[in-house]
Amino acid sequence: MNEHIKLVSELEQLVSESRNPDTLNLDELEPLELLEKINAEDHRIAPAIQAVLPQVAEAVDNIVHAFGQGGRLIYLGAGTSGRLGVLDAVECPPTFSVSPELVIGIIAGGDAAIHKAVEGAEDDIKLGIADLKRINFSAKDVLVGIAASGRTPYVTHALSYARELGAATVAVTCNPGSAVTRCAEISICPVVGPEVLTGSTRMKSGTAQKMVLNMLTTASMIRCGKVYQNLMVDVSASNQKLYARAVRIVAEATGCTLQEASEAVQKTGHQTKLAILHVVTGLDISSGQQLLDKHHGRLRSAILEVNHG
Repeated sequence: MNEHIKLVSELEQLVSESRNPDTLNLDELEPLELLEKINAEDHRIAPAIQAVLPQVAEAVDNIVHAFGQGGRLIYLGAGTSGRLGVLDAVECPPTFSVSPELVIGIIAGGDAAIHKAVEGAEDDIKLGIADLKRINFSAKDVLVGIAASGRTPYVTHALSYARELGAATVAVTCNPGSAVTRCAEISICPVVGPEVLTGSTRMKSGTAQKMVLNMLTTASMIRCGKVYQNLMVDVSASNQKLYARAVRIVAEATGCTLQEASEAVQKTGHQTKLAILHVVTGLDISSGQQLLDKHHGRLRSAILEVNHG
């Protein structure tokens, strides 16, 4: 069978590539009617993710364990999937004050592919492995392979390589039973159904993938002590907006005035978590830092030791 015909046959079997019976008349609809169709389909996304929360939780456990062992979270994908991984990765340093090396996004074709498609990159079975070797991927790391179709060779071969090394592997896809799910130990597969626009997986599939990736990093960072209550206490006050946010966080966490919060943030060198501990317990900066280090950065545990010590 001709390779192109074979690929067409494979795509026909994928949920994300099938035609949506509720949107066969898109070209006849007025703008509001079009948007109502899109919105109705978007309502399917959250329930689909709810169905796979146990798998997401399992992945979070693996990521937290990896971080504790000096490992990293690596996202890898092609096209839209790769861009979503890069986006989630680059948001982690300013949000949680972590090293840019802790969560890394890799896209087939390199940085140029973020802005423009790189022809053939997703079909290169050696490229994903080469990209992992380039960052010295090891058994301590976690690889999350992202592929809406579930068949992207760049992703499947990279996952197989990571698994051979003994690393934790996670697949994020929207097609159950696809190749990528068989290459990973943990399969996160929210089935959102056919797209409004046939095959345009940047829509429901892309939204579902982004939601899952947001969950993976946010939940992992919370479990690592980067959050107090529901506040981003490890936010990096690297510009005026983030400095104002840090002051507001200190005030909300402690009940102190904005002036007191601002003074605490300045006194601690813009370290929001340490500023909260200082205001709540009265500990000097050096003692507070030592206590936070003792509790591996977990602010609630540090406060409890002072209050009940």
